[in-house]
Amino acid sequence: MTSVKEFRIEEEATDDDLGRGSFVFTDDYSVFDWGKMPDQIPQKGATLCTMGAFNFELLESEGVPTHYRGVVENGDVIPLEDASHPPWEMAIDLTQVPDLPHEGREYDYDHYHEAAGENYLIPLEIVFRNRVPVGSSLRRRTDPADHDLDFETWPDEVVDLEEPIVEFSTKYEEGDRYLDHAEADAIAGVAAIDDLEAVAREVNRIITEQADSAGLVHEDGKIECLYYQGEIRVADVVGTFDENRFSYEGTQLSKEVLRQYHKRTQPDWVEAVDTAKAEAKREDIADWKSLCEEEPESLEDEVLETARDMYCAGANAYTGREFFEAPPLSSAIGAVQRL
Repeated sequence: MTSVKEFRIEEEATDDDLGRGSFVFTDDYSVFDWGKMPDQIPQKGATLCTMGAFNFELLESEGVPTHYRGVVENGDVIPLEDASHPPWEMAIDLTQVPDLPHEGREYDYDHYHEAAGENYLIPLEIVFRNRVPVGSSLRRRTDPADHDLDFETWPDEVVDLEEPIVEFSTKYEEGDRYLDHAEADAIAGVAAIDDLEAVAREVNRIITEQADSAGLVHEDGKIECLYYQGEIRVADVVGTFDENRFSYEGTQLSKEVLRQYHKRTQPDWVEAVDTAKAEAKREDIADWKSLCEEEPESLEDEVLETARDMYCAGANAYTGREFFEAPPLSSAIGAVQRL
């Protein structure tokens, strides 16, 4: 399904009914939309499955509908608390994902929704931000006044937000783009855009409070949702170190660590990725990767071990349970700082 998890179908969804299947998480990772990178990070897949299951159960307890059914162990679907080891497979309800035809960068969402009916994956990512770091794309795309912030220009420091900023971006386009309210509303189909925003704000609140209880700062994240017979349900995976950015005592605790490491150690590849994306946009080509002239290199074993400890120690801290054998979070973060 993606570069970091596989997708199993037990029963396909129909126009009228949800199907059943599962996500199988791998130890692969991806940065800069590249897809599967050359290395694997040990136990990363299990941390994503564990945190995702933990958060889905937390959302359900707060009345937020999701597509989660449980984790899979020895073929049985069980709650996370009953698992005897960190899980790597998650049972989910399935919805329909119709084809999205396109010519270049022109995508036919009318075709998508004609085929979708009232049982479909909403082709949007809903992004929520609790702070705006110096390098955030939000600063390039918007002014502080667009968000009712009391700055004439963005300051040269992190901006902590009193109220989260919610944005919408495309999900299935080759090069994802942020959307204004009207564009997002059209792409959402019969799902109400205001309801999607309300769900995102509630998810953000719950994850932020859980992170705060663990001594973490929840900086930003995203959700995906399905629409089924008038109800919006949170789908995909939520609140992991791949979907969200957390920090601990001022140091990143998320996939952002790997992004920044590649920027420092493989700048030629990162620049080539940016160049290819820009060229694809100019030439109206969807497949930007075919234009990239560089390939990423493998990481050293020490870096992979540091990333493994970050994911495992972070999952333990966030959930409040020792799912993984890992150093204390303070030690794992210390190693991250030395990268």
